[in-house]
Amino acid sequence: METTHEPHSSRADLTHISSTRAHQPTIALVGQPNCGKSTIFNHVVGYRSETANFPGSTVEISQGQVRINGTSVRLLDVPGIYSLTSSNPAEAAAKELLLSTDVDILINVLDASLLSRSLELTLELCELGIPMIVCLNMMDDAERKGTSISVEKLSARLGVPVLTAIASHGQGIQQLFHYLRSNTVSSPAVPQQWSRDIEDAVSKVQSAIEANDRMVLWHSRFAAIKLVEGDIDFLAVAHDALLRIAEKSRHDLESARGRNAEAIIMAERHDGAMRLFEEAAVVGRPHTDPRLIIDSVLTHPIWGYVFLMGIFLGLFWGVFGVGSILERLLTPVFASVSTRLAGWAGSSMLGQVLVRSLWDGFAGGAMIVLPYLIPFLFALAILEDAGYLPRVAYLVDGFLHRVGLHGTSVLPLILGYGCTIPACMATRILPSRRDRFIASVLATLVPCAARSNVIFALVAFYLGPGWALGVFVFNAAVVVLSGWIMTRIWPEVSPGMVLEVPRYQIPSPKVMTRKVWFRLHEFMVLSWPLLIGGSVVLGLAEHWHWDHWITWTLSPLTNLLGLPVAVGTTLVFGVLRKELSMIMLLQALGTTTVSKAMAPGQILVFTIFVTFYIPCLATIATLVKEIGRKMTAIAIAYSFGIATVLAIATRLAFSAFR
Repeated sequence: METTHEPHSSRADLTHISSTRAHQPTIALVGQPNCGKSTIFNHVVGYRSETANFPGSTVEISQGQVRINGTSVRLLDVPGIYSLTSSNPAEAAAKELLLSTDVDILINVLDASLLSRSLELTLELCELGIPMIVCLNMMDDAERKGTSISVEKLSARLGVPVLTAIASHGQGIQQLFHYLRSNTVSSPAVPQQWSRDIEDAVSKVQSAIEANDRMVLWHSRFAAIKLVEGDIDFLAVAHDALLRIAEKSRHDLESARGRNAEAIIMAERHDGAMRLFEEAAVVGRPHTDPRLIIDSVLTHPIWGYVFLMGIFLGLFWGVFGVGSILERLLTPVFASVSTRLAGWAGSSMLGQVLVRSLWDGFAGGAMIVLPYLIPFLFALAILEDAGYLPRVAYLVDGFLHRVGLHGTSVLPLILGYGCTIPACMATRILPSRRDRFIASVLATLVPCAARSNVIFALVAFYLGPGWALGVFVFNAAVVVLSGWIMTRIWPEVSPGMVLEVPRYQIPSPKVMTRKVWFRLHEFMVLSWPLLIGGSVVLGLAEHWHWDHWITWTLSPLTNLLGLPVAVGTTLVFGVLRKELSMIMLLQALGTTTVSKAMAPGQILVFTIFVTFYIPCLATIATLVKEIGRKMTAIAIAYSFGIATVLAIATRLAFSAFR
């Protein structure tokens, strides 16, 4: 896929695709958003792909290895798509992969409870000429809706094997891959036969393709359909004579039907999916579902917002309550060990510095970060897996449109409370370059788990939970105001939001635990070693008096903010990882009790600055990849500028009302 660091495009690049097939067999999990692809993928290869009960949570292609009959097979989790016409970078990446010659077998995962709609993509995948298996997932929801599906009839009509699963409970997944082990899947699906005028238009272009060797990389019928539709990616690689034939066929079809060719073919595919559904399924009386009653309350025009505030307040108080208890329990334990280590370090000053620095870095992660990070990640996982976050997007859609943003922008912003990196990557689901840029910038302003830890461990712990809640509310107001300003600077009509709202689910403790570990693992293997290494560097810098140069260089900023000069070094480390700014603060101040070295106003100013200033290096690298170097530089300058202005304003306001 993309190997450069240019911003992602909503176009699929078909010009570089080679006819040389990969030596390793490849299976791709393909389906519409929120159909359970990533759940199946994680069940088979281990938790390597982010899953959540809302559409668009998978925005990049994940891969793992499985063994089938002694052969190592590459398994791909493809971002959810509604069709093979790309409208955003995530869909473009999926389209580019599926049109490459690297995929040997498709596993088309369908939401069985939405079978008619899901079959529209299935019919389009049948046109690719790639061997395929259909997996009817969420069969329990289909039965709850009163839908009975004949697997045999559906398999006979599509010409491919059809299996059933309930992936969220782990049911049917083993049978799916056992089928791959026991059977040879080599025959492509049977393409749908359409109305005569469409078939005539497609066959003319198909004949021209088969007479030319430039587009033989794809199934000729599929390429012909895309050219008749006017797909810009295929038009870019077609030769002039073929373009003329496709243009004439498209014009004749549109003149006869009086509609756009792409709309004509989409309607034909929709009609085919409906007929398939009617032949293979019987709809009976649905079972009573209390989730509908719950949903009517949580999405109510008035009560929905009441519960929204209540749920997020409950999340805040729960995380702070659990985190503060754990921190108070761990503090005396680590203080006792620190005292013992000081005696074991010997008389060497350098040895004492190294031992103390190593322990401070380790203890800072275990005593301050983990107590708040773990409950926060569990709380976020519950909201994701329960299916509540799409309801939040629905509730705030109208407000975001008044601000000037696409309603789907709320999904990257919500993900930003976990980690800014996947939040920036999730902007790929947005339709325009302008929306992706603004959402990326706003996502960097949202306090991620690391910055939330700073808020909990400093403001909530020393000033009180009410102050910490105020910081989160203030941050949300700044994010909204920033969005309003940027949409006025870069005006554009934002289209309406079409977002699938999934059913509520009871979160699986096993899945949530694996998800939390997946996210916590990054802190364990990347952030924590950086904390320890940064602690050692700072300790040695203090020992050899190098830290004076850093503090002197940053003294204009720290003096402007009214912070102790020693705080300057922590801001440098905070650019590496945001957790470092808090842990290094303790070491720079020479105490584990921040209130002894900083006044309440200084604690608040420091927290406000850290909450908004320059994103961490990993986020910067992601921004470069998603929106380009120039836009990333603008985002960094904006975040630093707004952090400085808000921190100064906080200092002045706190001094005035103290």
